Amino acid sequence: MIDPAAQFAAPRVAAGALFVHSGEILLVHKTYGHHWDIPGGYLDPGESPAAACQRELYEELRIDRKPIRMLVHDWAPTEADGDKLLYVFDCGSLGSDQGAIELDRSELDRWSWIPVDHLGDHVVPRLARRLRQAHNAHTSGKTIYLEHGEPALVL
Repeated sequence: MIDPAAQFAAPRVAAGALFVHSGEILLVHKTYGHHWDIPGGYLDPGESPAAACQRELYEELRIDRKPIRMLVHDWAPTEADGDKLLYVFDCGSLGSDQGAIELDRSELDRWSWIPVDHLGDHVVPRLARRLRQAHNAHTSGKTIYLEHGEPALVL
């Protein structure tokens, strides 16, 4: 007999932190894959997206910060990775924590504030769409459900 659960989706789930300052977003540069991203990563088994965001912030930047609110939830499957659910959380202002950033050098080699209008120069198109929508959610105070980085519902 075939297990019905074998037919269920088993998406990869990741969570990231959005920091905004004067129309710019904090991006980190990964040492693997040679690309920019927001701080964050994949969930551990049994871990919530908010807890993963907090853990990743501490692991990558040595900042102990809980997410304030969810900005976007993106259903973003790819051929290579299959189904993916991606969360972006508002993690407030960096303020004095900015000077305390201590990069995990095994994963990151630098960080920078990037203008929202220039995200496409630093990240792949699907991530640029997601981050622009996260910035829109941050500015509007709303939460946005995305599919492939495009708004499907505004909550």
